[in-house]
Amino acid sequence: MQDFQGRVAVVTGAASGIGLGMARAFTGAGMRVVLADVETEALDTVVQGLADRGHEVIGVRTDVSRLQDVQELAARTLDRFGTVNVLCNNAGVGVDGPVPDTSLEDWRWTIDVDLWGPIYGVHVFLPLITEAGEGHVNSTASMAGLLAGGSLAAYNVAKHGVVALMASLARDLRIARSPITASVLCPGPINTNIATSQRNRDPADAAHHIQSEAGERYWARLTEHLTHGMDPDEVGPMVLDAMANDRFWVFTHPEMLSVVEQQVQLARQDASLRIF
Repeated sequence: MQDFQGRVAVVTGAASGIGLGMARAFTGAGMRVVLADVETEALDTVVQGLADRGHEVIGVRTDVSRLQDVQELAARTLDRFGTVNVLCNNAGVGVDGPVPDTSLEDWRWTIDVDLWGPIYGVHVFLPLITEAGEGHVNSTASMAGLLAGGSLAAYNVAKHGVVALMASLARDLRIARSPITASVLCPGPINTNIATSQRNRDPADAAHHIQSEAGERYWARLTEHLTHGMDPDEVGPMVLDAMANDRFWVFTHPEMLSVVEQQVQLARQDASLRIF
């Protein structure tokens, strides 16, 4: 699927960050794009900006943690464009906290968005992409989907799940000799707004977040790290390239794989599952 002209793509979490970078890359390649996001005002602004440049785009307010919203996103896509070829499950949130200090509400909120969102996306959109006869499904995981660092428990679990979801999907599609392909994006530090993602959380639910000294320290370091991270507009073309060349893994910072390799070596050396 190397000719993207006229293809229809749906991108969640598209009002900022990596999702917006994808939308810009896709429209630049001639694709028609449906941008989905939970932030209505920001979504309207970016959709208008892309439309003013002559691109065929629409925006649909979507909470990916709700199956009904994802189903409505699909319906709006078909109403406007009649088909869909590409889905990018990109919407994501994060909250700090080591396992003992992670509330059940923090677990549910994070996993509902970061893991159930992609599950709902695949469930709803894969049959439509299959009906179109060709296409691609991408989900945004993280290097945290391969490396479980401290004080980020719920996010780590969700992103490991996303990697497993997409690896399973890619293999199932290949076994079925499907024309649909799949990939997973594992970004390192990108200059996005994920450190402030609780701005979109229901205040009553957010009130159950447990503040911990370890979590606060880690979040402060992470926030500072992200502000010096890669520009999100650099990420969109990487995903486009993976789609064009049927590459499953998309790494923004491949040098970080050395830590993954070290982890595998430790596992080989120590059958007792050394934690570090």
